[in-house]
Amino acid sequence: MNFPENLRYTTDHEWVLVSGDIATVGVTDFAQRELGDIVFVEIESAGKTLNQHEIFGTVEAVKTVSDLFMPLSGDVIEVNKGLDTNPESINSDPYGAGWMVKIKMSNPAEYDSLLSSEAYASAVGV
Repeated sequence: MNFPENLRYTTDHEWVLVSGDIATVGVTDFAQRELGDIVFVEIESAGKTLNQHEIFGTVEAVKTVSDLFMPLSGDVIEVNKGLDTNPESINSDPYGAGWMVKIKMSNPAEYDSLLSSEAYASAVGV
């Protein structure tokens, strides 16, 4: 399984890439494998301000529906519209084309509470 070292992770299986005060968020390789074939993504949080751990959307796979949790507090400034027509990109490229939202962080210190790739791998038993 792939857990890039330049990302941080949550125990809810989201990844975060920070550039300045903008964070890109998606679900991990582990999560997409556990979910199976992803068929639909619903993210209606564009333009909203959310706190860390609040639900920002859902992902539907053939066998389940799962909530998506905000890893950092902030304003949702962009949603990956490509997921509307190509949700399977989460399965094929979870750290690239499968990104979900971009947020403008309101509390960058929360980033320090996220897991390193090594800690996340240990948490999921890999």
